[in-house]
Amino acid sequence: MATRGDDWAGMGWEWKDADDVRRRLERGADPEKWSGGRPLHRAAVCGSPEVVRELARRVADVDALENGVTALWEAVVSRKPENARALAAAGADPWRRSIGGWSPGRLSLAGPTPDLFSVPAGECLTEAERAVAEEAGRLIAALGWFHYEGTGLACVAGIDAAEAVRRMEASPAPDEEVEALLEDPYGYDMDASLQVVGVTSVPGGCVVTQPWGYAPKMPGVLNRLSAGTVCYGLYANPKSGNQGSIVRDGSTEGWDLHPGGGPNPGDTAEEVLTSYLYHCNAVAFSCAYAGLRLLDARAVTGPADLWVRLPPRDYWTL
Repeated sequence: MATRGDDWAGMGWEWKDADDVRRRLERGADPEKWSGGRPLHRAAVCGSPEVVRELARRVADVDALENGVTALWEAVVSRKPENARALAAAGADPWRRSIGGWSPGRLSLAGPTPDLFSVPAGECLTEAERAVAEEAGRLIAALGWFHYEGTGLACVAGIDAAEAVRRMEASPAPDEEVEALLEDPYGYDMDASLQVVGVTSVPGGCVVTQPWGYAPKMPGVLNRLSAGTVCYGLYANPKSGNQGSIVRDGSTEGWDLHPGGGPNPGDTAEEVLTSYLYHCNAVAFSCAYAGLRLLDARAVTGPADLWVRLPPRDYWTL
């Protein structure tokens, strides 16, 4: 006889085969434990409604916590409305408060499926929260989808492209060099290519971009750009994922952040809302943090207003 819990062996992240999950459960797989976590939480994010229903009827508590949140919270944050409905039908509480004082139900009111649950009296968004949600929808739609892996950004509040160039002490990059870089950035000498960045004025400030590298996120760049204001730096690292940083008036307030990664335990109410709205949208999150209201993706993908060359210096210790 199989030991209870053994039969989750080999399960990956796609919990969508209800027959397979049912067979495993019947052979003794533990509905409460999988690979250091809870099967219902994984299915809420990566599974089908049928698998969610199968697991939900077998667990002792459909609102059990993993990392401080319920499976229903995970389904809402992950934009899995059918899984969320299945959990609610199984008895999960949409209005149970969680990170930052938000409940899954109230959080859903700010997202793409505000009619996900029956809303009790008194549960609503404030005017300020609704405005943040509306701007998130507008910004995400304006940017659209584009490939940004390998891109570095500095989103700077309150200054235009000309002022950003002045602060970086940059000089115009030759047109032929820019053309060569845009045509084949990874065929260019890396040390030289990292010195060239694009700068574009946008409503609310400006964006410094490098579609092929991390230069805009280097401390020596962000420190100069952030004088008297705030910057959000992003590098979409092809090896390790999105890396964010916050620099305010030359002082680093956050490093090795994960923009677009969703709410985290300990987040404030405002941080939870922003992380939910921009979940899996690292570029939009970075722009929104700095209060930039881009009208399209040009400031990120190019062609930039200005292509400039950074002066040679140590940008990691300054």
